[in-house]
Amino acid sequence: MAFIVTARKWRPQRFDEVIGQDHITRTLKNAIKKNRIGHAYLFAGPRGVGKTTTARILAKTLNCLNPVDSEPCNECEMCKKFDSSQTLDIIEIDGASNRRIEEIRTLRESVKYAPTVGNYKVYIIDEVHMLTTESFNALLKTLEEPPEHTIFIFATTDVHKVPLTIVSRCQRFDFRRIELKEIKSVLKKIADAEGIKIDDESLTIIAKKADGALRDAESIFDQVVSFSGNEISADIIKKMMNLIDEEIYFKISDALLGKDYSAAFDITEEIYSKGWNYIDFINGLVEHFRNILSVVIKKNNSLIEASESTKEKYLEYKTEFGEGDLLRILNFLNKVQYEIKQTQNVKLKVEISLFHLIGLEKSSTITQILEELKKKDNRISSQSVNQTKATEKPSGTKISGKAKNITVKETISLESPTIEKTLNKSELDFNTIAQHWEKLINTVTQEKFILGGILSSVKPVGFSNNVIKVTVEHEDDISILKEECNYLHQKTNEVFGTKLKFDFSKDSGITSAWGKAEPTSGKNGIETSNEDDLYVKEILEKFGGREIK
Repeated sequence: MAFIVTARKWRPQRFDEVIGQDHITRTLKNAIKKNRIGHAYLFAGPRGVGKTTTARILAKTLNCLNPVDSEPCNECEMCKKFDSSQTLDIIEIDGASNRRIEEIRTLRESVKYAPTVGNYKVYIIDEVHMLTTESFNALLKTLEEPPEHTIFIFATTDVHKVPLTIVSRCQRFDFRRIELKEIKSVLKKIADAEGIKIDDESLTIIAKKADGALRDAESIFDQVVSFSGNEISADIIKKMMNLIDEEIYFKISDALLGKDYSAAFDITEEIYSKGWNYIDFINGLVEHFRNILSVVIKKNNSLIEASESTKEKYLEYKTEFGEGDLLRILNFLNKVQYEIKQTQNVKLKVEISLFHLIGLEKSSTITQILEELKKKDNRISSQSVNQTKATEKPSGTKISGKAKNITVKETISLESPTIEKTLNKSELDFNTIAQHWEKLINTVTQEKFILGGILSSVKPVGFSNNVIKVTVEHEDDISILKEECNYLHQKTNEVFGTKLKFDFSKDSGITSAWGKAEPTSGKNGIETSNEDDLYVKEILEKFGGREIK
């Protein structure tokens, strides 16, 4: 018996066997069950996804003598005649070779005749977009009001080329690309039935190469089996089809992390020696970093189309790259994709591009830098407190060693303001508040750096009934200070001996009891003062520049 290609041998014979088009097969089955059959259907979608196959199953079901649950029985006389291409009631026409108006006129004459045995006379026109404008115009009237026993089924990969006057007369169904896992499942089922051993990585390579078309995947499968026999491995497929090894992309991302510039020479030499296409290589590199971006953002590999072993490798990059860095990389590679098509020396262009890619430094956002400054300040404050505790002399104990040489003056200088003796309530007045205001700022800054920076720009202007009246330089800071009122109450208890309330108002130029502080020169020649926001000072000293008033 002659060899039958896999795409024909394993072509679906029932709606339930059609892969990845449940939204269409379910609609057609319900239409048959409820006797709501249209006179014209238009099946649109990419190649190899089941348009013609679904059209044949629909035609066979409509003429089946013993349909079961809106499916053809595949055993009656009509089904067998259709499978052997002997029926006159189901007519398949190739739109590419029957595109002239003469063929359409012949078709218009034939639709008048009733079916010989079946219930309907079904015309399946494949690649209908290939018909000429005159042919479409000649078909309009017949398509709009065909005889009751006639049904048209059109299939096309370029639906935009079909006139809207034709589309509006049909029930349109859009077929989807078949998902990678569904193609792999079908190929695995076929391989098991044929006694062929194939691993998951090989199935993935074939399915990705098919780009959503099951027919393409089955054709590649036949080609691979012819080359390797009944045992297929990924290495054999890559060798036969000269595919780019995915490991080379992982080498690039590792070189980028390790700043290994020599890897650029090795990789370009490998691409050249193995005859890989440079454009395909750059396209694959874009997909590689897109996969890394999906892992970094989603924290899993659910959006990656690859074998299970390859998916696990991508998880290793979950914390190695930042979103901003990956976006810069992808933006750079998109430019390379365009530029590589215009260059004469493609190898040199790829080599230089890899050097640029490996040389890209990690970037940090303003938020990340501020967080680092905050952590650094917290560490310094913690060390200061620990040093203070270490120098204190516990009651009833002796100081030994070098600690004996520490004078009382030195011990006091190391103490934190929060450890000093608090004031009595009777001692509190505006002058006392003003004198100890700096201690409050230092106490808050040790625990909350940002809040301490805001508090340093606040000026007390009055005190009565345990309420400190203060003015705030920036109006936006008032809401922040109000949110921290409970915390500030606790800190006033530590510094002043009682919980004090605050009355915040916008600074209108009133000068507090201690007057205006004289400006001093900070790092990089930046003028600052004791009232300046510590938070702003840290940023200016980190990046340079000046504050614009």
